[in-house]
Amino acid sequence: MAADFAAVSVEDAVRASTSYDQLRTGDGALYWLETRPESGGHGTVTRWRPGEGTRTISPDGFDVASRAHAYGGGSFAVTEGALWCVGEAGLYRSRCGSGQLELITEGSVGDLTVGDGELLAVRESEQGDEIIGISLADPTQVRTLAASSGFLGAPRPGPGLLAWAVWSERDMPWDACEVWVASYLSGGRIGIPRKVAGGPDESAVEPRWGPDEALYFLSDRSGWWNLYRWNGDTIEAVAPVAGDCAAEPWELGYASYDFLAAGRIAMVVQEGPRHRLVVIEPDGAVRPVDLPYTSIKPYLVAQGTTLALIGSSPTAAPQVGVVHLADEDPRLEVLARSEHTELSKAEVSTPTELRIGVPGGREVVALVYPPTGSAADWRAPLIVRAHPGPTASCLLRLDWQAQFFTSRGFAVVDVDYLGSTGYGRSFREALYGRWGFDDVDDCAAVANHLLEIGRAVPGQVFIRGASAGGYTALHAVSKDGPFAAATAVSAIVDPDRWAETVPRFQRAHAMRLRGGAGRVHAATVQRPVLFIHGTADAVAVVEDVQELADELVALGVGHALLLLPDVGHYVATSSRAGAALEAELAHYRSAMAAAAAVSGDHRAAIGSCWRT
Repeated sequence: MAADFAAVSVEDAVRASTSYDQLRTGDGALYWLETRPESGGHGTVTRWRPGEGTRTISPDGFDVASRAHAYGGGSFAVTEGALWCVGEAGLYRSRCGSGQLELITEGSVGDLTVGDGELLAVRESEQGDEIIGISLADPTQVRTLAASSGFLGAPRPGPGLLAWAVWSERDMPWDACEVWVASYLSGGRIGIPRKVAGGPDESAVEPRWGPDEALYFLSDRSGWWNLYRWNGDTIEAVAPVAGDCAAEPWELGYASYDFLAAGRIAMVVQEGPRHRLVVIEPDGAVRPVDLPYTSIKPYLVAQGTTLALIGSSPTAAPQVGVVHLADEDPRLEVLARSEHTELSKAEVSTPTELRIGVPGGREVVALVYPPTGSAADWRAPLIVRAHPGPTASCLLRLDWQAQFFTSRGFAVVDVDYLGSTGYGRSFREALYGRWGFDDVDDCAAVANHLLEIGRAVPGQVFIRGASAGGYTALHAVSKDGPFAAATAVSAIVDPDRWAETVPRFQRAHAMRLRGGAGRVHAATVQRPVLFIHGTADAVAVVEDVQELADELVALGVGHALLLLPDVGHYVATSSRAGAALEAELAHYRSAMAAAAAVSGDHRAAIGSCWRT
């Protein structure tokens, strides 16, 4: 049987995985960070200006990337005639168009924000965080505005005031985070800080000052991250919504809402795997905006009646777009898109949302991608994907690396297991102490359901996870269940040791998660495993995976280990992403062939996976 469409090549799948982040505005232009795998995952700053189109303004060969809090964010800012950007050694300034870089301050820096005559930033060390101010006129003048043995973020200047977020070294910002304010003038000391919101059972994030001079922030005090306003005396809910209006703050510099003209506010709302854009009217009414996007990144930039955003859908890879909101019918203008010409007309697999009940009276939500071009009654080998985090979520957007497998006859299913974001605070916290149990059970429940209804092929069901999802995948094949093999990318192996080696930012997360299934033991692994790991991974160190692989060798358990030289934690956006995809495909085909050889059914060795 021959396919009537071409499979997505590994080169195309990698080249199409361009990422857009960190939208900014200034000088009548929009700026964003663009990361392309073919450039080795280096970040470059792109500018778009009406009548000029797009151009790269960061120096050639320079990787714009913050390492603050391990995951970075807020890695550039633009002032008149200058680009301020973070690189490996610290903060640099580049005169626009000169291509020359000047190192301003060393260290781990992020969340760059233009303040009153100075650049504000978060600077991290092993001893804690500082909010620093750097004079725009004389960058040798650097002062400390606030300091903490814990973590600081979101320094946001207002009318003679400065707001920022703070959380302790014992917490993650989605568990307990506070918003503080103090008087603020350039060149002088800040006043006595005052706490506005947040506490041990409240995550208050993304403070920013509105045009009404009130302080806005997002808090999950209701069980959902919703928008609140502080007028200097009292706090009020702006627009209660049964959804999360903030992204889980893995990175600095998020902007999940922004202020439009005439007292309106644009905001992103996440409900499970879906995002939607809403506009909050001055009277508090929440009006949905009809857009072709189901996934919107937390980088909104409003200018008058227009809103810039980064959106995507199951049929459109991430795009930078401007939404014109002056009229009732919004008009979308796309400024940049990550697809390239070879894939512009490729057929894609679009997912359906699956909800199944599990013990305890709750639901598990999953996105099921059938084989590309399949009939309604499809039946196929199945790859279950456990997202990283585990405080993250499935994203309803075009993923060319998933299409790489669906175009070869596999079905792919993404699972929002217990602990995922987008379902409220209690769901997010419920995995603490249960990691390696409930996440595994949820992935297995989805796989078993698809087996029961005849969509998945017995013996051809696989599980795949990256980072924390890799830990889930390893435990899934360490017990009886539906999975015939696992792929663990940048995997965590031992939560206790991970708590000792993980960067400072994530130590509290490791402490709260552990206590569940514990270390992955080679003696319990029952199915073949493919490990894919970068040798430069600073989040999940490669030594743990190498040790587990050596133990599997001693026990004669089938496995493969693909080490990627000089690759960090993010394999999918690295220069070796293609090699990782090819290895994963070969791993599943090998497991299918081995199962077929045992059963004597050589036709099952290729199953429905006949596309090459």
